[in-house]
Amino acid sequence: MSNPTKGVLFALFATLLWSVNMVIASGIKDHIPPIGLAFWRWTIACLVLAPFALKSTIKNFTIVKKHLRYLVFTAVLGITIFNTLIYIAGKTTSAVNLSLIAISIPLFIVAISRIIFKETVSNLKIIGIVTIITGVLVLITKGSLQALLKINFTIGDLLMLVACFFFAYYTILVRKKPPELTPKVFLFSVFVIGTLLLFPFYLCEHLFYKKVVFDTKTILITTYVGLFASLVSFYLWNEAIRLIGTSKTALIYYLIPIFSGILAYFFLNQAIGLIQIISMGIIVSGLLITNKK
Repeated sequence: MSNPTKGVLFALFATLLWSVNMVIASGIKDHIPPIGLAFWRWTIACLVLAPFALKSTIKNFTIVKKHLRYLVFTAVLGITIFNTLIYIAGKTTSAVNLSLIAISIPLFIVAISRIIFKETVSNLKIIGIVTIITGVLVLITKGSLQALLKINFTIGDLLMLVACFFFAYYTILVRKKPPELTPKVFLFSVFVIGTLLLFPFYLCEHLFYKKVVFDTKTILITTYVGLFASLVSFYLWNEAIRLIGTSKTALIYYLIPIFSGILAYFFLNQAIGLIQIISMGIIVSGLLITNKK
């Protein structure tokens, strides 16, 4: 299997796992406090990865220390802030608004890649991006312009927009990863640093706002997001960036509404209508256009 094919498959699978995470998150936002969910999510990811990466990380501690500033900055953006802001934003805004604002992630990535790495954005790619955005808007608004105009924005929407920018910058930083940092050491270092920086905020939430109740539902949810929506998905996303670059990886993120719709159909009994099918076709067409040489 060629590297480009492998990179696309990695990005697709990471996006699928995040789609499952979004479906789960929308159903438990009142069950687990946002920072608590984020903290235990990354704690589980660190514990699972430790047996495979701790020895290598200690062995390469000199390299880790050399690039500590880079690792801290990357961890703050991708681990400490990104998902925490999404969970907080979900408390004060609707799923429709979150989906709409999530469109900005690939746009931020393409823009930053153009500025930092001087990647050219061809007319064909611009047409493809516009096509993708059109498909996502059709999906969110069910083809109604009135629905788009009636959307009200809240503080949660602003937080989601900030989260999108941070994740876009995290993706750019992954591309700048020093070659002497192996994927395993890089991932473990970023997870641990990000979780440690998140701990003071979790402690404040635990003491002054709401405690995490460790019932069966909480344990199952945090285990899933810790293993698959954190450990597996971030590894696949980072590898996809290495194999096919930031811009192409970013565009695959637009498939989240499609994956979420299909998952909701199978697991939440939510019907898929003609508008959903049309929008999925538009999004896939846009992806094919943007990746056409």
